[in-house]
Amino acid sequence: MARKRKSKFRRQWDRWVRKHRLPTGLIATLAVIVVGVTVIGVRAFQQQAQPTNQVSSAATEHQKFITHLAGYAQTLQVNSGVRASISLGQAILESDWGTSTLASKYHNLFGVKADADQAGKELDTQEYQDGKWVTVTARFRVYASDYASMREHAELLQHGTSWNAQQYQSVINAATYQEAAQALQSSGYATDPTYADKLIRIIRQYRLYRYDQQTNNSSN
Repeated sequence: MARKRKSKFRRQWDRWVRKHRLPTGLIATLAVIVVGVTVIGVRAFQQQAQPTNQVSSAATEHQKFITHLAGYAQTLQVNSGVRASISLGQAILESDWGTSTLASKYHNLFGVKADADQAGKELDTQEYQDGKWVTVTARFRVYASDYASMREHAELLQHGTSWNAQQYQSVINAATYQEAAQALQSSGYATDPTYADKLIRIIRQYRLYRYDQQTNNSSN
């Protein structure tokens, strides 16, 4: 049977050992050190690579979510006047990129609560009350699809609530997405006192304003 040929590194190692006539015990110690350093180096490289891979994977999933909703958000802007960037930004913020239980199981991207005569599901949620966050149980709308959720959200902003048809008119009339975000908060859309800032940050970070359709009152 043919003898297995030694690697280049092993041949160089053997020559170095013969040249310096090292004791057997010291050779064994050096070999352990070399192997140990190699293993540590490989593990360090793997640990450095893992966060990079995780970031890349998250970025890919985020873009998929945006792409999934962007076209319909633009259609809704034409039909209702709600900026695509606002629809997309709110969907991201409210549903945590579509991963919340409410979004992933019931297609409710905006945390819309159900009326007594509407299909709904009771879930715990966080609300800002009296200067602090509290957990409450509320009944939320259940939708057949993400697009159904987006459509009803746009209709709410366009037509207002049953008690105030003009409640969100300032959102529709806003000249920029920043103004629209501030108008959402001042109109009482969310209890979070930093809601507008969070929404603006998301729109800016992911350049969601690129999807806005240009209209008479539309500019970035």
